[in-house]
Amino acid sequence: MRAGVLAAALAALVCTTAPTATAAPTESPLSPPASVRADVPAGVTAGVAVFDRHTGTFTEQLNTAGQFRSASVVKLLIALDVLWNRGPDALPAADRSRIDSMLRGSDDAAASTFWANNGSGAIVDRMVTRLGLTDTARPPSTHPGYWGYTALSARDTVKIYRYLLDSAPAAIRDYVLGNLRQSTRCATDGYDQHFGIAGSFNRPWAVKQGWSGFSSGGCTATTATAANEPAGTVARTPAGAEAVDLARPALHTTGVVGAGDRSIVAVFTLHPGGTSYGKAYTDVGRLTRSLNVPGASRPAGTWIGTWGSGVRVRTQATTASGAVTTLPAGVEVLVGCQKRGQQVSVPPYTNDWWAHLPQYGGYMSNIYLSVPENQVPGVPVC
Repeated sequence: MRAGVLAAALAALVCTTAPTATAAPTESPLSPPASVRADVPAGVTAGVAVFDRHTGTFTEQLNTAGQFRSASVVKLLIALDVLWNRGPDALPAADRSRIDSMLRGSDDAAASTFWANNGSGAIVDRMVTRLGLTDTARPPSTHPGYWGYTALSARDTVKIYRYLLDSAPAAIRDYVLGNLRQSTRCATDGYDQHFGIAGSFNRPWAVKQGWSGFSSGGCTATTATAANEPAGTVARTPAGAEAVDLARPALHTTGVVGAGDRSIVAVFTLHPGGTSYGKAYTDVGRLTRSLNVPGASRPAGTWIGTWGSGVRVRTQATTASGAVTTLPAGVEVLVGCQKRGQQVSVPPYTNDWWAHLPQYGGYMSNIYLSVPENQVPGVPVC
């Protein structure tokens, strides 16, 4: 018996002078609606679109026009606005560094600098016109300075990536996607941003994620609040044109997946108030894994829930080895194999088995897996 037995109920998880930029591509003729496979967890509101660039059709469409607050996904538009009609080599060194950090580590300070210097909501207005976006709008009049409150939909996000892949000057395409391919696991605000696409599929992928309304997201013991929101504030917009939900926790995963960037994936989600980051992270992972994503390669292993706070993934199966990262509390992890290592005690229980997590490139003690046995049945030995 292990400590995981006592925490299973809590976990509940088993199982960023060039050629002139051109306009966005026009929409291809509408194909018959894709059969929806998206497995949306109970209590979650989702907007989902998966576009297969080989066939020019959608393989998943669910609430594609639904408007969500963008959180950090709007950083794609902020970066493209800075780069419009000029290549990355024409940028001042400070601006290029900011874009690198904003796209790789989702740096909020960098986004706020561009937002303040380049016209705030006018950035969104310009990009709506340039890319032909239909559901995207500047933040509500009640919160004009909050770039993370920009309204965005799954289908408009697909348009943004289609512009990048098919119409943007090559230097801009390669620069922006090159940064997104270097997405760091830990964002600059201490949130683990390798959920959804980054956690569900093997590389190659390029991602821009978004999160809002959570108090801590693993990686570090942070209390930073994400998406340009003041801590402790639950904001609500008026009814009508500005009625985008700013209250419920939001977690979004967007990007391209597969060889040749075959599929564009956009998953926007809202979660019940009070949902922990680990729970939302797990739910978005499950939803993303349920999708039909042509060209995607899925990692092998068994998804298992975890319990505990501040659980560390280490380079070797010992507590003395270096820490790779800290898991979001209660998150579901992919276990590839397991082996014996240093004995870990959480009185009155002990366990010397360690799980290898291929998505993290390290090990965690099995004592924090939400299964009753020390050695997880069905998981191979490393």
